[in-house]
Amino acid sequence: MRSIWLSGTAVAALSLASINGAAWAQQAESQDARAFLSDAEAELAEMSEYAGRVFWVQNTNITYDTNWLASRVGSESTQLAVRLATEAARFDGAELPDDLQRKIDILRAGITIPSPNDSEVADELAEITTRLDSTYATGTYEIDGETLDLGELSNIIETSRDPEALREAWEGWRTISTPMAADYARMVEIANQGARDLGFENLAEMWLSNYDMPADEMEAEVARLWGQVEPLYEELHCYVRAELNEEYGDEVQPANGPIRADLLGNMWSQSWANIYPIVAPEGDADPGYDLTQILQDREYDALRMVETGENFFSSLGFEELPETFWERSMIVQPDDRDVVCHASAWNVDNVDDIRIKMCTEINAEDFRTVHHELGHNYYQRAYNGQDFLFRNGAHDGFHEAIGDFIALSITPEYLQQLELIEQVPSADADLGLLLDTALDKIAFLPFALTVDQWRWSVLRGDITPDGYNQGWWDLRTANQGIVPPGPRPDDAFDPGAKYHIPGNTPYLRYFLSYILQFQFHEAACEMIGWEGPLHRCSVYGNEKVGERFNAMMEMGQSQPWPEALEAFAGTREMDGSAIISYFEPLMNYLDEQNQGRECGW
Repeated sequence: MRSIWLSGTAVAALSLASINGAAWAQQAESQDARAFLSDAEAELAEMSEYAGRVFWVQNTNITYDTNWLASRVGSESTQLAVRLATEAARFDGAELPDDLQRKIDILRAGITIPSPNDSEVADELAEITTRLDSTYATGTYEIDGETLDLGELSNIIETSRDPEALREAWEGWRTISTPMAADYARMVEIANQGARDLGFENLAEMWLSNYDMPADEMEAEVARLWGQVEPLYEELHCYVRAELNEEYGDEVQPANGPIRADLLGNMWSQSWANIYPIVAPEGDADPGYDLTQILQDREYDALRMVETGENFFSSLGFEELPETFWERSMIVQPDDRDVVCHASAWNVDNVDDIRIKMCTEINAEDFRTVHHELGHNYYQRAYNGQDFLFRNGAHDGFHEAIGDFIALSITPEYLQQLELIEQVPSADADLGLLLDTALDKIAFLPFALTVDQWRWSVLRGDITPDGYNQGWWDLRTANQGIVPPGPRPDDAFDPGAKYHIPGNTPYLRYFLSYILQFQFHEAACEMIGWEGPLHRCSVYGNEKVGERFNAMMEMGQSQPWPEALEAFAGTREMDGSAIISYFEPLMNYLDEQNQGRECGW
């Protein structure tokens, strides 16, 4: 074979040609990806608006026909998302600019319930999800010849102090979810196959991959955050159990062990605020006012509740809500049709057709809920100038935290500014306010953790269909220290009695939002130079906070979430320590009250 010798100049020329060739190939690949993503975003935007309008009609008027339409558009939407995610796989391993790679990642992991790339299976999945949603929304239970819906059954749980009445309402609502179990198991099979087709081991890994870090690292991050706040929950649980024991006696609520779930004032034991009168501190710790009673005495209606929430955002410098918001929102429950009453915020066209859907009641809880839902709307409007795939929260916990951060400023000082109370209670009343808030927010944290821990175990196959209910209660007892009021039927499917299970809404977002809302609150209060107790701080009327807050919201999902967090809070790490700072006086009180008690379960 003849040897070939090349001069140094020739070698350099060949190397340069190789480099130029690689650069040209990379540039061509980037152009190809950019063109693909541009077309994909156009298709997704069109489908999203179409689906949004169909789902709005179905949610606000549940009939056979609207369910059919929702099922049809759900199937079409899923098939489009799966097709685009599958096509995006051709860019695996490509060296793309950060913005393009981010869009590819969002396309791949952003489908909540994927189906295999098979139209028949996609149709089956859509039919199942629509049926699950409708079964929940139309669920009722009969007591003494009267047919009661979720709102009416929940009212019993929230107000009654009769253990037998509580148990009947609690168990009655859970009869509506029994028929869901087979559908849910089939849906898990389909969705897991869809996730595998997109390159994930299962749907749990796919969901956990939406947080700008590997799934296993995100799961460890959640455990770290829970570890920061768990001691406060354990003290709260110990204190509440003792008060319930005093109220009901050993036969209903023993002094030790778990708490009976139906005694906690909420259908799912996710908030305990409704039993505040039972567990209120003795002495002068009561805040001295009842916001629910005040709102009713001042003849607030649902519209005025929403207008008050809008006013808070306006005080931070945000533009007023568009007229279409007031024209198109569902703010009260209609009398003439079935609707999905679960509160939600919508941006139907992903630009400025923002709305809320609530069956608003005149009480303190819905006063806070209004602020929460409007937070979604203002976030949606802030990032509507981003490319379509970036029109979302930095991660889903951000979206949930926005309005709740605002609601933390519903302090006595704020209520005085609204002329809802005449005099701000003294600092001696803070203990009652803190306990009331903790019953709502701290009690919620392990519940939020449990919902998705159960689903992750189901999606991984660690909990199988025959063990759905037992696995649910094992986790609820381990995390929350609660048990059902009595033995559960063999065919019970109690997870399905919580909207977000049949509705397939990932729940980790709520856990993260509760961490972030306090972190946002602490950062905002530092921003305005607040020097008092963190729980006394209100940012109402501070446009500096609003300006910086809007800058974070405008980023949408265009950057990894640590960038967005840093833009407002000045740190790149989620941190539960702000919760401990906020509740420090209560923590000290609970520790003192629990001396000599056997805490834990």
